[in-house]
Amino acid sequence: MDTTMSFPGLGIGEFTVDRVAFNLFGKDVYWYGILITLGIVFAFVHAYLRSRQESGITLDDLLDVAIWLILLGIVGARLYYVAFDYPARPENYKNFIDVIAIWDGGGAIYGALIFGALAIVGVTLYKKLNTLQVMDTIAPGVMVAQAIGRWGNFFNGEAHGGVVSENSPLYFLRMGLYEGGRMQYFHPTFFYEGAWNVLGFILISIFYRKKKFNGQIVMAYVAWYGLGRMFIEGLRTDSLMLGPIRISQLIGALCFLAGAGFMTLCWILTARGKAPKFLHLNWAKPATANGAPEATEESTEANESTEIAEETEPAQDEKPNESEEN
Repeated sequence: MDTTMSFPGLGIGEFTVDRVAFNLFGKDVYWYGILITLGIVFAFVHAYLRSRQESGITLDDLLDVAIWLILLGIVGARLYYVAFDYPARPENYKNFIDVIAIWDGGGAIYGALIFGALAIVGVTLYKKLNTLQVMDTIAPGVMVAQAIGRWGNFFNGEAHGGVVSENSPLYFLRMGLYEGGRMQYFHPTFFYEGAWNVLGFILISIFYRKKKFNGQIVMAYVAWYGLGRMFIEGLRTDSLMLGPIRISQLIGALCFLAGAGFMTLCWILTARGKAPKFLHLNWAKPATANGAPEATEESTEANESTEIAEETEPAQDEKPNESEEN
């Protein structure tokens, strides 16, 4: 289905987009699915590059996490959507197929994030990895993956906000769509959220190398995304509701408070030297190919001191006895 839209504030007149990218073996392939897939690929590649800066996380570890994260993320996105959409539209869910029919549309990012986090916890506990360290590695890439995925909403002409007032400071970003037989101008909330995530990715990437404890990055992500979603969701016209409450707006506020609060607490504990061991940056001890712990900077220094001592002792033993020589 084609959608006609415009962005007059940016000098872009009316144009048409098709939600279908191409047809493959008689099946329509949608831009939304392509962009979600590209986001997942970006997130994985970025996590791999980040893992090279972390100790104890291998490519095999990330592959194990990715498999379960993607599978449970898809399930979570659908279950979350159905759970909050069913009370408003029960007629859409007549049987089990209707419930799982994510191919017909209907998923929620919070469900994917919640179930994805559970997947990370499960895999890291099983493999005895530091859960917060792995989440730090993955979180920045997820921010960009979400931004890429939001452009699927652009091709579908959905997930936009209400009508933009001419007095709004965001009026220049207005998106024109035909509704009721005439062109109306709305908040492009999918763009707001994508831009917010990209900005967060840039800021978090700048400070990544200076992180003080495990979990600092993922907590910053949770707080940053929650803050933005809390405001952006208030502009949308298609929010999932819990009574009179926009559920995503409520969860966004809770994410901001939880992320910012937990990060502040960990910061204080770390500064006072009272942080639990799992927050320590050198918590995970990587293993070498033969299973022995890889040498850390401290252990390397200790080994060097031992070697020097061993080299010095024989030298003293071999030193000629001056009394005997004389």
